[in-house]
Amino acid sequence: MTEPLHPAATHHLPSFITAPGETDVLMVVMAVILAFSVLMFGVLFFWLHSLPERMAHRSHKLQLEVVAVLCLISLFTHMHIFWIAGLLLAVIDLPDFGTPLGRIATSAEKIAGIEPSEATLQELPETVPPNSPHGKEVEGSLETDAAVKKAPSEPPTKPEHAKPRQKERAHA
Repeated sequence: MTEPLHPAATHHLPSFITAPGETDVLMVVMAVILAFSVLMFGVLFFWLHSLPERMAHRSHKLQLEVVAVLCLISLFTHMHIFWIAGLLLAVIDLPDFGTPLGRIATSAEKIAGIEPSEATLQELPETVPPNSPHGKEVEGSLETDAAVKKAPSEPPTKPEHAKPRQKERAHA
């Protein structure tokens, strides 16, 4: 049975007003929209905070761990300067100083007559790939180098210094 309307109420009520005791459909729809919005905002927030880390990972940067730590610090401290620093590090390509310095150290060890350690030799990249047209020549020279190293040899000597030249007299 429907209850009669109050005499002061209008006879044409909007559709979102429900009768007493019935489910408020508008409130349920708005609660679902609010929960979905909060969830999507959280996903967007976390996705945005991990953006520099994903950029550094995609381009195989050396500073990936530093970028990841800066993103985490930014996430937990809400200091956006860390996120900006991580983004800048993810965009900038830092030069690789380790490989040339390692090669210089190995060359200096060879000049000094010290055998380079196995770890140093494994870390160094090959300069000529074995399947290149020059690979056979390199393999042959590597075999002769290995044979020379296996044979007992004299201790390495220091290179001779060049003799100083006489200076020419300046023409007057």
